[in-house]
Amino acid sequence: MSYKICFSFLIAALFTLGLGTTNAWAQTGEAVNATANGNLLGMSKLSPQHTTLLKAVKAAGLEEAARSTTKYTVFAPTNAAFDKLPAGRLNELLRPANKSQLARLLAAHVVPGSYLAANLTDGLQLQTVQGETLTVVRRGATIVLKDAQGNTTTIVDDDIVAENGVIHSVDTVLLPTSTSGPK
Repeated sequence: MSYKICFSFLIAALFTLGLGTTNAWAQTGEAVNATANGNLLGMSKLSPQHTTLLKAVKAAGLEEAARSTTKYTVFAPTNAAFDKLPAGRLNELLRPANKSQLARLLAAHVVPGSYLAANLTDGLQLQTVQGETLTVVRRGATIVLKDAQGNTTTIVDDDIVAENGVIHSVDTVLLPTSTSGPK
C-alpha cells in the first residue's frame, strides 16, 4: 500500500464517520479532482513517518471524538517534526494529566474545509478548529504556514485526499498559544 493511501486512511479515519467512497470537496464547494481512497474506517496501519502523530491522537483521546462528516484540512506533523520539539515536551504532553493540552496542540493543525495546495494562496489566513490563525506564505512551489507567534512549518507532502478532506504533511509541530508545559 502506498504511503499516501496508507496515511490518507489514518487521518480520514480520525475525522470521518462516513463509510463509502465519496469525493473530497474544495473550500469553494467545487469537487476536488481526486477521489478518496476507499473505506477509511478500516484503516489499521499508519505510515512509518507518522507513528508519533498516531500515538498523540490516541493519548489525546481523539479517536472517537474526532469522527465527523465535516470536511477538514489536516496539517499532519511527521515523526521528524515531533523530534524537533524541546527535550521532554512530547513526553510531558503524552501524560494522561495533559490530555487536554495535547488535544489543543493537535487541533492547531486542523482547519475546517478542504484546501488543496493550489487553494493555499500567499497571504491566505486560515483559522484552526481551536481558533488559532495560520497564514500561508508561498515561496515559489514551497508552502509555509506561519502561526500567530511567528513559528513556521513547511508542507513536505501535499494533497493527500481523504473522504472528508485533505491532508498535508508538515515538517514542524506548531505550538498553539493556549498550550502550556515544559519548553
